[in-house]
Amino acid sequence: MESRTERLSGRASLLVGATLFSMFFGAGNLILPPLLGVRAASESVPAIIGFFVAGVGLPVLGIVAVALAGTVRELADRVHPMFSRVFVAAVYLAIGPCLAIPRTSSTAFEMLAPLLPAGVSLDAVRLGFSVVFFAVAYLLAMHPGRLTRFLGRVTGPALIALVVAVVGASIFSLVTAPELPARAAEAPYNTGAAVQGFLTGYQTMDLLASLTFGLVIATNIRSLGVREPRGVMCEVCRAGVVAGVLMMALYGGLCAVGFELCEELAGAANGAVIITASATLHFGMAGTIVVAAIFLLACLNVCTGLISCCGSYFAEEVPCVPYRVWAVAFAVFSCAVSNIGLDAILAFSVPLLNALYPMAIVLVLMGMAHRACDAAPLTWPVTVGLVGVASVVTSLRDTLAPGMWLPFDELPFASVGLGWVVLAVVGLVIGAVLSRAAGGHGTSKRSAR
Repeated sequence: MESRTERLSGRASLLVGATLFSMFFGAGNLILPPLLGVRAASESVPAIIGFFVAGVGLPVLGIVAVALAGTVRELADRVHPMFSRVFVAAVYLAIGPCLAIPRTSSTAFEMLAPLLPAGVSLDAVRLGFSVVFFAVAYLLAMHPGRLTRFLGRVTGPALIALVVAVVGASIFSLVTAPELPARAAEAPYNTGAAVQGFLTGYQTMDLLASLTFGLVIATNIRSLGVREPRGVMCEVCRAGVVAGVLMMALYGGLCAVGFELCEELAGAANGAVIITASATLHFGMAGTIVVAAIFLLACLNVCTGLISCCGSYFAEEVPCVPYRVWAVAFAVFSCAVSNIGLDAILAFSVPLLNALYPMAIVLVLMGMAHRACDAAPLTWPVTVGLVGVASVVTSLRDTLAPGMWLPFDELPFASVGLGWVVLAVVGLVIGAVLSRAAGGHGTSKRSAR
């Protein structure tokens, strides 16, 4: 009989967890926590706890849920095959050309902006920078090879070392300060800071990314010798814990960076400005230059990977359009979007992610309890359908007609952006009742597997 390793060694588990962490580690993970620290100020602790739930807990659960289902398409197929195609495409567009890819260029430019001569036109320089940035990213996506791997191996550790240095300097400054900053939290963190931190965690987009990472991590674990499903799931969970601990340490430290400067940078619009200010404060102009250089290379590497990932997915979905055409289209579109600026991209991300995230959360939680949900198969379309209609309609209203009344506004918790939670519970109950009435209770094909 073939011998099977039931568990990975401690070193191998740490390696898989570190790999998962590096897959999540991007521009959004760096620029959001410092901004939270500045805006939440005296309410930073409850705000970052809420951020941990959405930015760490949910992505880890997403990894596990997809590993249980097989792929994100198999998970979403439980709702309906057409929903699966549309939802997964929307996820790739969100973590690709609509938000994440343009954000790489905008973040890199924000780090370079303080080094530009006074009086220069930022709009003109941003345009030129983005054209060169995406041209290089496209070329790398065509021939990633050794250069992309080199960038990942060099800039990743260098960026982590830099973040550790900046965070360490900020924490040391806070510990040795005669008194801590006492500025009151800005709206909306001044009321319900924990809930607002949770909603801010949407903007990392890590839950959406985790839906595409689960299969990769499970495959890597099997390649290391674990074949038995329970063993694979155990190792996926261990990798999630390692990645989660690393992400919490990163987020907590970067929040402290923002908290240290909450008085000086009140009103800051993005975290890139805060990290640059902190590096300059503690390390002078040399810190600013190193930050800009490392962010540029790290963002270029992430951009290359995202163009490649999204281009490959849509080339498979629409085989009549080759990968090269998709890659060009995503690079050109992202270049155009990046020129509206990082602040505008972050503002635009809110309604889009508010539309997608509730459905993703419900899918992940139901995926964790898939045996019970598969036993009442109508719970999938009813629950996700109700949540999806509410989140999409509400997001469209918030974007196109702010202030217009909707029936969803009367739901409990709607005032804090969580009205969909009630609909999810109602959907589960209705779906279970309809499944039993239709005679589907306990007869789902999936539950029989």
